[in-house]
Amino acid sequence: MLVAEVADGVLDVTLNRPEKRNALSRPLLRELKRVLSEFAGADGLRAAVLRGAGAKSFAAGGDLRDLAQVRTREDTRRMAEEAHDALDAIRGFPVPVVAALNGDALGGGAELALACDVRVAASHAHIGFIQGRLNIVTAWGGGGDLMRLVGAARALHLLAAGELLDAAGAQRLGLVDAVGAPGEPLQALIDRFIAPFLQQAPQVLRGFKALAAAIRKGLPGAEIREIETRHLVETWVHPDHWQAA
Repeated sequence: MLVAEVADGVLDVTLNRPEKRNALSRPLLRELKRVLSEFAGADGLRAAVLRGAGAKSFAAGGDLRDLAQVRTREDTRRMAEEAHDALDAIRGFPVPVVAALNGDALGGGAELALACDVRVAASHAHIGFIQGRLNIVTAWGGGGDLMRLVGAARALHLLAAGELLDAAGAQRLGLVDAVGAPGEPLQALIDRFIAPFLQQAPQVLRGFKALAAAIRKGLPGAEIREIETRHLVETWVHPDHWQAA
């Protein structure tokens, strides 16, 4: 269900269910959490990239066949909390995580994309919070991520309208950070986007991500200050700093 490998300081994770449009089943989400936990301490890691297999879907929402088994209040809460934990593994991953939208990110797939730190998209990709079409709300933290990125009023409109945005429209709203040219290979877009990341020292990127994660969590100012100071101390005394000075 997942393919993961590290090369040149980048963890590449692929949702590998193209026949199901990379739909997010509970086992897949558990596997995603496990893989991210396994690689979180990898030495020399500078970035992670999350993509879907194929060229049509990044993730076409939750796996409806799997989730049809979730019926009771207790089972629904358990499903939501476990999936939220899986996406929190992305939000808390120690280096920047890039969602590479090879195709459409819908419903839970849009929540997965917004759990990542930044997003790039193929020109044909779409993103849409279409949960309302199934008479449900967001479940895995994506509604809050959407409101944080575009503001509560605009996010409420997108949610209530069930609007499907093309890549260019998503970029104008700030949901996507870069869009490939028509016909541009996705890997070329990814390489171009993360090239500056790869020029940074791994410990510096971990410090930047720790600060971003603290802000996302809404931690108190004193805790944010301590996180920033702690990572400054670690990077200041590191030999890489003095080689660059």
